[in-house]
Order: sequence, then structure tokens, then C-alpha cells
Amino acid sequence: MRVSVIGCGYLGAVHAAAMASLGHEVVGIDVDERKVAALREGRAPFYEPSLPELLTEAGAGGHLTFSTDIADAHGADVHFVCVGTPQMTGEFRADLSYVDASVGSLAPYLRPGDVVAGKSTVPVGTAERLAEQLAPTGAVLVWNPEFLREGFAVQDTLHPDRLVYGLPTDDDGEPTAEGRKARDVLDEVYATPLGEGTPLVVTDYATAQLVKVAANSFLATKISFINAMAELCEATGADVTRLADAIGYDARIGRRFLNAGLGFGGGCLPKDIRAFMARAGELGVSDALGFLREVDSVNMRRRVRVVDLAREVCDGSIVGRRVAVLGAAFKPDSDDVRDSPALSVAAQMQLQGAHVTVTDPQAIENARAKWPDLHFATTAVEAAQGADVVLLATEWQEYRELDPDALASAVAHKRILDGRNVLDPARWRAAGWTYRALGRP
Repeated sequence: MRVSVIGCGYLGAVHAAAMASLGHEVVGIDVDERKVAALREGRAPFYEPSLPELLTEAGAGGHLTFSTDIADAHGADVHFVCVGTPQMTGEFRADLSYVDASVGSLAPYLRPGDVVAGKSTVPVGTAERLAEQLAPTGAVLVWNPEFLREGFAVQDTLHPDRLVYGLPTDDDGEPTAEGRKARDVLDEVYATPLGEGTPLVVTDYATAQLVKVAANSFLATKISFINAMAELCEATGADVTRLADAIGYDARIGRRFLNAGLGFGGGCLPKDIRAFMARAGELGVSDALGFLREVDSVNMRRRVRVVDLAREVCDGSIVGRRVAVLGAAFKPDSDDVRDSPALSVAAQMQLQGAHVTVTDPQAIENARAKWPDLHFATTAVEAAQGADVVLLATEWQEYRELDPDALASAVAHKRILDGRNVLDPARWRAAGWTYRALGRP
């Protein structure tokens, strides 16, 4: 099929490359000339495993092109809107200006029967408004939310764990004739994953828009729950890791994402749960999501607590102390530093008088652009030179596998803070290190 992808940031670039790899003729549209130039050359403007290879293969096969001209979207059968919806400055609400601008720019090039598929994470009610805006063009709007995990985005696009279609419906809640035709188009786009047995949920606009924010809110709640338990464990001498193991055996709960530590960050979970709360308030049901305020509060308290923990192991003060922070990205296998707990803690300690050196396998340049006053190193050993305390803040595999004896030769004092509860305490203590972690005695 002929496909256009509007917006070639993280979501759009991955989606465009994946659709081309499935055999569709894809044009990616973005206003950023430098980004488009990089993508044309097969270079991803951000770090994502397997994406450069996918871009190169799709480009070489002639299935994938990129442009800065929205007119090049004309003639596509389906147009995916993949632009960002960041948090508005000073507010919890989502900024929909990029979505509105993209749809408005696309409208003159739409034909009757074309399908516009929204993938951006938007407040419920946005699709209904955009559908009215597109009605004069004869194009049909569907809402097809994305569920990408940074570090696994290519896998998640080519082999998703589910697909959701939000279609226009009649008064009985059934898809309209236009909605049924749009479903047929999406079925053809996703023929390969559907053929592999990917579950498909066909629903209305409102439900489709709620799926992504509901999923993110549930995940954020689970993470903050175990971090709240970590606070109790610290007060009682219990071990949050063993607690998580024990309750994780319950099939109703599960062990995944019950890892106490610095908490969540990135460009999705924090802003999505805040936008969800803001939209609930606009709809007059703010009490329904009141618990998300504490979810957010627990998450942010973890960052403060790890600074306090650093102060404790440094005999009450970090002023003038050398701190090595292992990790700048908000999660491993990513160079994304948006709302990164690791970088937030590093900056807090620097502001409180510590001499902080940060390292990361992929995110140093992005981190430097955000916090140029921090010091940066290319390796963990280099960052740890003369350190009074080392903080593991992002659980990259190479940091999980660090040799405590090898790192000991670099530091001034053998003190390690395991901000992600991924190291073996016995191994580090046996090597003479003072080991501390959130929620563990």
C-alpha cells in the first residue's frame, strides 16, 4: 500500500521504517530538514537498536523515502499521524499544537476515502474533534494508538502484542460504513502481524484513545507501588527485593515492573499520567484519577531519597565529594534523557555542592546539551576516577556486569549506591564495598 507518516521523530521514524520493511511504499514527512537528511542517508537521529539496519534496508529497496513537503503525502492510501504531544509548560495538559498543525497541513492533500490514522497519544475527545475537522475532505479518521517501548521499538512495531483500531461508530456503537472500509485498509497495512496472530481490538474513538494512557497509568502505578513499599522497607528493615519476589509469585500481580529504585521517567509515562489527570479534571471526574497524583509524588520522591542516601554514605555531606553517576538515559538501550531520573539526581547533587561525573553508553551528548555544567566521561572506570561514591542510575547491562575489583582501582572510597537494585550485594560487599540500595537494609 501507499503510506505516509507525518512526523518522523521517535515514533514516526520507527513506524515508517517498519511499514516499508513490510513491503509498503512509504514516505515520511517532517519539518526538520536535518532530521530528514539523516533519515534519507539511513541514519537514525536517535539511538534505537535495529533501526539503522531497517532504514538502510528499506531505503535500498526503494520502499522508503523522506521529505519536508507535506504535498508528498498526496496519493497515499493511509496517513499515519505520529507527531509528539508534550506536556504544556507550567501545566499538566498535553500540547496538541503539533497534532492540530499536522492534520491541518495534511487536509488539502486528502482524497475522499483516504484513511488518516492517529497514532499520537492524545487526550480522549481529540479524535472526535479531528474527525469533524476532516469531514469536508471525505477522508476517514481512525485512532490506532502506539505501544512502543524504547529499546524495543522495532520489535514492538513489527510484532506488536496487540493492535487497536478506534473507528467511527453509529448510534448503536457499531462501525459506520466508512469505519468498516477504514478497517479493511488497516487490515491490509497490518496483514503481516495479523497473520502472525496478533490480537486485534476494534472499538470506538473514545476507548481507543484511552487505551494508551490507561496502560501507562497502570504501569506507572505498579512501579510507584513497589517504590512506596521501598519506603516502608527502609523504615522497618525489610528487603523490598525479597518482598517483590514474594508477591510477584501471585499470578494476579506478577513480578514484572516490581523493581524498586529511582522510578520512571522518559517522554511518555510522566507526561501521559499528568495529561490524563488534567483531562479527567476537564471532564469533571478528577476524583477518579486522584491516585495518580500520589503515583507521581512517590516517583519524584525516589530521586530525592537517593540524594539523601548519597549524603548518608558520605558521612553526612556531599559538598565537595566526587560522585560518579553511571547512566544518563532514563532507561537502558536508549539515548533519551527526557525527565531522566539518572540525570535529575546527577544535577541535584551537583547543585548541592558535589563534583559529579556522568557516563552513559549512548546518551552523553543529549545529557551534555541539557546539563552542560555536569562533567562527563566515556566509561564507568573513567567516571569513577577518585570518586567518593558511585551511583548506578541506569541499568545498562554493562553496568550490571561491572567487576567490583576492577572499579575499586579507580575510586577513592569503595561506596556503591545501587539505584536500580540490579547488583548482587554479596558480591560487592565481599570485594570490600559499602553497598546501599533503595528499600534494602
